[in-house]
Amino acid sequence: MAKEISPREASYRLARGAVLVDVREDHERALGMAEGAIGVARAELEAAPHSYLPGQDADIVLICQSGGRSMLAADQLLRLGYQRVCSVRGGTAMWQAEGLPLTRPEAGVDEDFHERYSRHLRLPEIGARGQRRLEAASVVVVGAGGLGSPSTFYLAAAGVGQLRLVDDDVVDRSNLQRQILHVDADTGLPKVESARTRLSALNPRVAIEAVRERLTSDNVERLLADADVVVDGGDNFAVRYLLNDACVQLRKPLVYGAVHRFEGQVGVFDAGRQRGVAPCYRCLFPEPPPPEAAPNCSEAGVLGVLPGVVGMLQATEALKLLLQLGEPLAGRLLHFDALAMRFRETRLPPDPGCPVCAPGVEFPGYIDYEAFCAGQ
Repeated sequence: MAKEISPREASYRLARGAVLVDVREDHERALGMAEGAIGVARAELEAAPHSYLPGQDADIVLICQSGGRSMLAADQLLRLGYQRVCSVRGGTAMWQAEGLPLTRPEAGVDEDFHERYSRHLRLPEIGARGQRRLEAASVVVVGAGGLGSPSTFYLAAAGVGQLRLVDDDVVDRSNLQRQILHVDADTGLPKVESARTRLSALNPRVAIEAVRERLTSDNVERLLADADVVVDGGDNFAVRYLLNDACVQLRKPLVYGAVHRFEGQVGVFDAGRQRGVAPCYRCLFPEPPPPEAAPNCSEAGVLGVLPGVVGMLQATEALKLLLQLGEPLAGRLLHFDALAMRFRETRLPPDPGCPVCAPGVEFPGYIDYEAFCAGQ
């Protein structure tokens, strides 16, 4: 096992000719590195140490953020035949705490980007490229209430560049039990404005567009046209059918969510881009249930934390779609029972007879969704 040395001993050895190597990733070193160190990511150093290091008998000191990765890299170099390798105890954090000099980032480095998204940047599946992809993305969230609050909160925190919030409602005190973007002082204010205030305070890098409009057949395509992903935070069937039909027509992935009392559902409907492979919302519900069978939150009630769980899952699915990571819930419906604390999954095949998304079917146009859901 490689030897650990203190930052001060590392500095002493550096002054006497040792090679100090910072094995962190580029985005980590951009925030500052031990003065005199060269930067080589651990994977690159281990793959080709001869490209960065002098002979195998040279004095080599490795440093990372807290000492773990540099110790692993040092052990690997020893196995490769390097004889004088050690790791800095406590890493760059300890180096800085002991007042040793750091090389600051060059002019032009976006320090806020590297600090704010550092935990994303450390994930190889995301990294700087993925984070820049999120910054360039646009998500439309319809509804700034129970589901829209947690989903937009996490999407803004994650760094989605453009968020368009669509809702014509105002904040009511009864909303505050579950709609976490709003506070008591916002009562009577438009929800989209209250939401924009909170989200901008959370992440000023994100462009928040507040659209105080009711989603209709006349404005739906205008509001969704430039979206990469659409999140359904609505609370009624008319909006769900309208969003579904528009997303199929515009070839947009739709992240669906719904809550009722103690239960919730999450799914991804991507039939517009995957005709005959992925279902749409109408494949799940060809006809809306009668109004008396599907009361809204104001009539049936809802556990306050439930929209938080479902909205968080919607944000997760939206991020996966934007980053093209993992397996989205397309063709699957995830059910959550809060009382039993149990998830279950239902497979959803596309309906070959669906009037909206079946292969070869032309878009039938928008209808009077309020009348459709009222059974008229």
